[in-house]
Amino acid sequence: MMEMFNVRTKQHDEMVDITQELENWIRKQNVQEGALIVQSLHTTAGITVNENADPDVKTDMLMRLDEVYPWDHPKDKHGEGNTASHLKTSTVGSSETILIHEGKLVLGTWQGVYFCEFDGPRQRKYAARIISD
Repeated sequence: MMEMFNVRTKQHDEMVDITQELENWIRKQNVQEGALIVQSLHTTAGITVNENADPDVKTDMLMRLDEVYPWDHPKDKHGEGNTASHLKTSTVGSSETILIHEGKLVLGTWQGVYFCEFDGPRQRKYAARIISD
């Protein structure tokens, strides 16, 4: 089972919590056991699992990624001028695999699944596939 999802990002750099959308989709598929693979379909946007309780974690992560990969580095050659977004995506990763048990994502108490925008705002897509027993 595979599904395509749309995300409208609102900021240049942003982490959008997609956990609930994925859990709702899993529930509709009536899958009790398996794994979920979530993949960004962009080279300047990624997927990660991280804390979803304290919004300062997202703020700090984006700030620190900006420190490591500044947007206007004088040595960047990429014609579109968005080398930083490609580096951030490679660092965060373009996909995650999350187990499904008893119809729910196996996540820790404070964990959520995020679509990470690094070159927005834009209309984006990600794909999800369930591998079930």
